[in-house]
Amino acid sequence: MIRIAIVEDEEEYIQQLTDYLQEYQKNSKEEIAVTVYRDGDEITSKYKSQFDIILMDIQMKFINGMTAAQEIRSVDSSVVIIFITNMTQYAIQGYKVGAMDYILKPISYFAFSERINQAINKLKKQDRHYVVVPIKGGVVRLDTADIYYIEVQGHNLIYHASAGEYISPGTISAAKKTLCSYGFSRGNKSYLINLAHVDGIQDKCAQVKGESLPLGRPRQSAFLQDLTKYWGEH
Repeated sequence: MIRIAIVEDEEEYIQQLTDYLQEYQKNSKEEIAVTVYRDGDEITSKYKSQFDIILMDIQMKFINGMTAAQEIRSVDSSVVIIFITNMTQYAIQGYKVGAMDYILKPISYFAFSERINQAINKLKKQDRHYVVVPIKGGVVRLDTADIYYIEVQGHNLIYHASAGEYISPGTISAAKKTLCSYGFSRGNKSYLINLAHVDGIQDKCAQVKGESLPLGRPRQSAFLQDLTKYWGEH
């Protein structure tokens, strides 16, 4: 089941996109569930990382598509965003929020079906694993591949990820139990590190996205073994 959201304030385009998705579903044999929102504030106020693809109009009355996409990206690093617009200059800005592509109005079925096909193929190629992290005022779903490392701070964990930092109550031991099978290794008592983002070891520190994370003496040997094994397999 591919879960797709349409965020569009013009009824004409809502109907066209819905019709195109029905046609695409018929032709491709993909099972698709469609939810429609008529403004950016509607999808952001209820967003819980529940979609695989979002078709987002850029120009809307209350919250425009770019602002809505930024809010969505703050809690969901994985959803595929495709902008719908009649102005190319706005669409190009979409890459700043990780949009996969854009479709220009008026929309042709050929261009539409190509983008949807690319998006679904991208989803199928991704070996995605998620963790649901409680944060102040709600929860956030993170793709484990987008987490750089997790840091202990008092009774909280700080998830350093591609979309930002998230503070959550918890223990490093519990996080390790959840994430160790996804390529994470304990660097010291304060850090759980995603081996996929380790660029190297220098001065007894793991180099992760430009940061130097100290490796504790008791765990240094085990961490290096984990890293060597990971690099050998990838």
